[in-house]
Amino acid sequence: MSRPLLTLASGSPRRQEILESLGISFAVVPADIDETPLDGESPGDTVVRVALAKARAVAAQVPGPVLGGDTEVVLNGEVFGKPVDEAEALAMLAKLSGKKHTVLTAVALVADGNESTALSTTEVLFRELGPDEARRYWQSGEPRDKAGAYAIQGLGGVFVEAIEGSYSGVVGLPVFETAGLLREAGIWQL
Repeated sequence: MSRPLLTLASGSPRRQEILESLGISFAVVPADIDETPLDGESPGDTVVRVALAKARAVAAQVPGPVLGGDTEVVLNGEVFGKPVDEAEALAMLAKLSGKKHTVLTAVALVADGNESTALSTTEVLFRELGPDEARRYWQSGEPRDKAGAYAIQGLGGVFVEAIEGSYSGVVGLPVFETAGLLREAGIWQL
């Protein structure tokens, strides 16, 4: 068996599916790092720093290029990570209801001693959600491990009225930015 082209520093099935769709051979080694924002750090700076920290952590363990990623949902400066429980998920969904929010996804590549990053910014407009609908969505199990307590590529897509930007960035790995980093590093091309 041939060696994978790169290592993905994430256990996210969504990121894996996106890389597979590009026909890229990869191994998976999830990074275990602290994702807490630093004092005064903007959400965009946080996702870039965390994506790079994930890639660096795994690059210290395995040979070859490593790709890291991080996604956050932001509404009026408030960052919505993965909900810890039903109450937090329902509160997130209630805040997102009927409003436009921003999804930030950063990708980072560590290869041959070089580091590069890219940031995808997408505006997502939610339709109005009722509390019973949000509760049924939570009970589906889908929002449990998703930033902002929803998955655009799944059942949560029914809440999305419009997007302006990268659909794949909202899913968790922006194709345009990822392909650009890999192409620039001479690792992959179409």
